[in-house]
Amino acid sequence: MDSKKSISVIIPNYNGIGLLEAYLPFALEAIKNAGVDHEVIIVDDCSTDDSVNFIRQKFPGIQLIVNKENRGFSFSCNRGIEAARYELIFLLNSDVKLTPDYFSYLWKYFSQPDTFGVMGRIIDMEGDGMQDAARLPKFNGLKLKTGYFYYSNNPDDRLYTLYLSGANALIDAAKLRELGGFDELFSPFYSEDLELSTRAWRLGWKCYYEHRAICRHRLSATTKNYKTPQWVKRVYFRNRFYFHAIHFDGLASFLYYCQITLIDLLPKLLVGQFWIWNSYRDLFSNRGLIARRKAEFKKLMDRHNSRVSLFTVVSNIRQSVKNKNIIRFKP
Repeated sequence: MDSKKSISVIIPNYNGIGLLEAYLPFALEAIKNAGVDHEVIIVDDCSTDDSVNFIRQKFPGIQLIVNKENRGFSFSCNRGIEAARYELIFLLNSDVKLTPDYFSYLWKYFSQPDTFGVMGRIIDMEGDGMQDAARLPKFNGLKLKTGYFYYSNNPDDRLYTLYLSGANALIDAAKLRELGGFDELFSPFYSEDLELSTRAWRLGWKCYYEHRAICRHRLSATTKNYKTPQWVKRVYFRNRFYFHAIHFDGLASFLYYCQITLIDLLPKLLVGQFWIWNSYRDLFSNRGLIARRKAEFKKLMDRHNSRVSLFTVVSNIRQSVKNKNIIRFKP
């Protein structure tokens, strides 16, 4: 029988009063059904709606942390991680609706000492269209991409995923703290969950996907609160640049910079997409921060006697599906 563990649920919120009202009761039901010691922590990222008063009035048993200024997803999650008291941390977006038995399929993964975390299947809020499952990585040149999503109908299969979605990730709290949580360089959003999971993989820890644990997700319910589409694109590309700069070294790093200059920067500038220049400029402006991140992570890898590269991570995940009967799809 799989051993259950206590859980701290952490929900970042920004102007999400409608989402909390609609979906928080389902999270509370699922964690109650899990039958473990638990706590729920909502970190409000300086909302301008009435989220804070709503939580205090409707859910007084929930621990509420209120940021003094808007700092983004990574900062808010990290504040929750610092306050969490239990063995596992469940990162949950406010626009996600859990099924009542969500946690019942996840305990088995934490019987293994090298498990970092596990995520469940993400489907549409209405209907059963799949949005997210296990992610199999590939390289386009030196750009890390999701080759396709995949799953298995065999309940005995343990499927790796490139990264745990920050929308529904159940993570070993001690390992998460050893990694230092999310890198706030990636604020306000995008790629922080990929980067965190990559650090875990490179230390020899594993990220899993469980197809039977199901949640529903309301598309585009959170990022629409932020500025303009061009600004969102700028942040997305900037953070992808950051990710590769942190996890590549030597010749691979040099060639990656060449690739993004020729493939991303110049073509977009030629067709008038000048926002890309800001992403590129941010990359070079923060070279000092990126160098410090690399140096700090190298020390952590040395403590774990690990020499795992990003290329090894991708190879190991791809090798893991070769003898499995998997279903591939692209949403």
